[in-house]
Amino acid sequence: MHCVYFPPEVGGLESHVYHLCRGLVERGHQVQAVTSRSMPGLPAHEVLDGIDVWRTWMPSRNTLGWAAHAFGSMPRFGALARAADVLHAQDVAGVLPCMVAQRVRGAPMVTTYHSSHFLKRAASPFWRPIFERFLRAADHNFAASREIATVASSIAPGTRVEALPNGVDTDIFRRTEPSLAPPPPGRRRILIPRRLFAKNGVEFALRALPLMLPETDVEAIVIGDGPQRPRLERLTRELDVAGRVTFLGARPHAAMPGILSSGEVAVIPSLMEATSVAALEAMACELPVAASRVGGLPEIVSDHVGALFEPGDPASLARVVVDLLNGGELRSLGAEARRRVVERWSNARLTERHLEVYQELVARARVA
Repeated sequence: MHCVYFPPEVGGLESHVYHLCRGLVERGHQVQAVTSRSMPGLPAHEVLDGIDVWRTWMPSRNTLGWAAHAFGSMPRFGALARAADVLHAQDVAGVLPCMVAQRVRGAPMVTTYHSSHFLKRAASPFWRPIFERFLRAADHNFAASREIATVASSIAPGTRVEALPNGVDTDIFRRTEPSLAPPPPGRRRILIPRRLFAKNGVEFALRALPLMLPETDVEAIVIGDGPQRPRLERLTRELDVAGRVTFLGARPHAAMPGILSSGEVAVIPSLMEATSVAALEAMACELPVAASRVGGLPEIVSDHVGALFEPGDPASLARVVVDLLNGGELRSLGAEARRRVVERWSNARLTERHLEVYQELVARARVA
């Protein structure tokens, strides 16, 4: 595996790759993951839950930094690839190291396109021909949402791109004892499990709070951190809702089921999104989800498990959340949300589908 970020980094990509790797290890396969030394103090090599994790230099968290990491990781990735049966690039930055390594090893190459970064660059005259070459070079392409798969197929006509949404560990993410103190009597609680970056739209959820108050006594818990935090904290004071918003900051993965079980509705106010792992985790904990009508979110959120609102529209968000809180159906919506995640979006299903593809490609390579 090549993936620019890996735990202890937190995010949908990191969660997807970690759980896929762990699922493969649990089924008896050996997994080597090459990633970046993205945080101070991380070791160059460690074994994490049976996964061999190798970290190489990355100078910055931007396009140039990711490109530098891709080139800098090639010696390590190429050395590991000599003993590999399958090479898998997780998102754009991993494709070139896999292509180079494939020339040495000749193993089948799989790619997965995860994020809004792919969608934002897909129309660029610079990136489009690069993406086309990447897509055609792979023996199998995955995409984290139907939207990404459709865009990718339009870039490389005739190339199959399989939409395969991210998965959730449904053994860990399930309804459990709430870990947060309950709100004051009569007050409702919504959760916003989002990192504090502009594309995640937390600003609009906060702007919706004053619009909810005439109809519902409500508070919000924000779980996640990021560069927008000072600005968002200031915004709560400007909106006079600071006493109703708690910024928890980043929380460990293991703490999330208890936190999610402490609220009534999860709000995913993204402006761009592939398939939101945060939304799926909330659903696995029997929490109805209110989400933006954007990207891959409509593929997992419907009126059977929550509701959709218009992205960047506080009034639309407020109406949807108030209707959910006052509709009297939270328990049944949450139960259906859990059922759907177990049936369609579990990590077990994700791992099995990857194994099917890997085994087919390896068998085909042996015949060739």
